Amino acid sequence: MHGFGFATLAVVTAIGFAGPLLAAIPRLRIPVVVGELFAGLVVGNSGFRVIDVDNTTLQFLANIGFALVMFVVGTQVPVRGLQLRSALPLAGARAALVGAVASALGFALAFEFHREHAALYAVLMSSSSAALALPVIQSLRLRGSAVLLVTAQIAVADCACILLLPLAIEPSRAMAAALSALSIAGGALVIFIFLRELDRRGTLRRVHTHSKKDRLALELRTSLLLLFALAAVAVATRVSIMLSGFALGLAVAAVGEPRRLARQLFGITEGFFSPLFFVWLGASLRVGELVAHPKFVALGVGLGAGAVLAHCAARVLGQPLTLAVLSAAQLGVPVAAATIGTERHLFAAGEAAALILGALITIGGTSIAGRLAVRKHEVTG
Repeated sequence: MHGFGFATLAVVTAIGFAGPLLAAIPRLRIPVVVGELFAGLVVGNSGFRVIDVDNTTLQFLANIGFALVMFVVGTQVPVRGLQLRSALPLAGARAALVGAVASALGFALAFEFHREHAALYAVLMSSSSAALALPVIQSLRLRGSAVLLVTAQIAVADCACILLLPLAIEPSRAMAAALSALSIAGGALVIFIFLRELDRRGTLRRVHTHSKKDRLALELRTSLLLLFALAAVAVATRVSIMLSGFALGLAVAAVGEPRRLARQLFGITEGFFSPLFFVWLGASLRVGELVAHPKFVALGVGLGAGAVLAHCAARVLGQPLTLAVLSAAQLGVPVAAATIGTERHLFAAGEAAALILGALITIGGTSIAGRLAVRKHEVTG
């Protein structure tokens, strides 16, 4: 479908329904975003080519979706709980151990596949997805000190790997990427201090009351203003908008995300921009290149299995094996890497699809591990 208009939006929105429909099948319980990615594969470059992924307007809307998805991911990182903070030392030690094992595995995979991407593979296998793993933990009603520790570990790994990804994916401009990331972090810190001061003075509560009374959605408008401003800084400094969304999400989470804002974000992101982004991303991937370059199938399997193996190393520090596998769930970092690498032509043919394949393997492992954790009753309340 060439050109862009309401017909394109209708088609993309309709395709996005594949996510909820597949997730509704009880025995499969496929995560919504996986269904959206799969639908994108079918209609995009790997399938019937219904969607023109190179259309600039569609790419722009997908980038807005990318920024919003990472914003929501940031708001879901539990940074305010006192119990969680007390768990950080041991959780940080476990995350560091996982990172060390992942680094060794990353260099081994890079030696075989793409030697310049050793750091990237290490970051991918070290990562955990708070946006994916935490809802699984909540839905299974897992409780206890072990769950608190794995929650903290996932938060640490998610933050660290998202910050490290821009440095790892383009080592040649690591210094420039680091300075750009610092500018985004500095902006997010200023926003946090400003919001905290407004919260301390009661201004945020008064604005919230006024917004709710007159149905103005001021919280959402302000969040979008700040997000787009940080995204503009990210584009100007040539760093991924992933960081702008995630950093702002952390700032909002640290102050305390209002329930009204959470509902508004859920509506605008999950209702439109998130499915559009994941359908576009799936459509952008060229899975056929995995067939033409079968060695990258091995890379995807290696990344998925390596991530699970690296996270299982935390067993040495007393983590239950089921929770170790659950913590290996990946989504945001591999998706971000595939998006950035595809846009900037950093990958060999089939490599971006291999990253997504690796993430899907960890998601499968998380699903199995969660069910086993419930059956063992060792972490339920």
